Amino acid sequence: MRDAMGTMQSVLVLGGGSDIALATVRELVDRGTSRVVLAARRPTELEQAAERLRTAGTKVDVVEFDACATDTHAKFVDSAWSDGDIDCVLLAFGTLGDQEVSERDASATVDVVNTNFVGAASIGIHVAERLRAQGHGTLVALSSVAGERVRRANFVYGAAKAGMDAFFLGLGDALRGTGASVMVVRPGFVHTKMTVGLPAAPLAVTPDRVARDILTGLARGSDLVWSPPAMRIVMAVLRHVPRPIFRRLPI
Repeated sequence: MRDAMGTMQSVLVLGGGSDIALATVRELVDRGTSRVVLAARRPTELEQAAERLRTAGTKVDVVEFDACATDTHAKFVDSAWSDGDIDCVLLAFGTLGDQEVSERDASATVDVVNTNFVGAASIGIHVAERLRAQGHGTLVALSSVAGERVRRANFVYGAAKAGMDAFFLGLGDALRGTGASVMVVRPGFVHTKMTVGLPAAPLAVTPDRVARDILTGLARGSDLVWSPPAMRIVMAVLRHVPRPIFRRLPI
């Protein structure tokens, strides 16, 4: 439960190795969050990040979580809530995949879709039920502008994110009136370890900038956050570009 100052006391991060997620958690800890759970497929890799957070006096647990192992999600959520209510769940896992490989290898396409959409939908439902039952809390789902209008250059990833984005917007509507909520975040190009080696797109941002936009959205009770905010205008224009022209754009 948030304290009298509105501070989120407890945060669960699904995809605890995400640069954006860790930047967001650091912001939350600076503002008084006292309990953090970092969950990832390889939890041992998160210990260094966890120690940095602990230096601020925050209780940090590192646990194992596999987005694609959907049969384990119910048990995982039971365990995550065993120490009490969670105020914020940050869903930050995902994979970019290799577009050229995915176009020729169905198994590679399935991997991208399973991680970015199927796994997200599965854990999202379990989390939403917990938030609904406790009567408060926000699920923050990291989407992408890649799903706003799918481009030839990364249509497998973009299509998976488009499905994920629509799912969580709908889930947010389903939670209306329960005290729980969903906030979908659509970053543009972000300089992270996932995008190393890729040419930066216009309006590229850092994980710290996305984290600040997330915190602003949480403070406002937003349903949808663009990062940077100017991406909303850019994508509004691109959404209406005729397809014959859109497919020739260098994006």
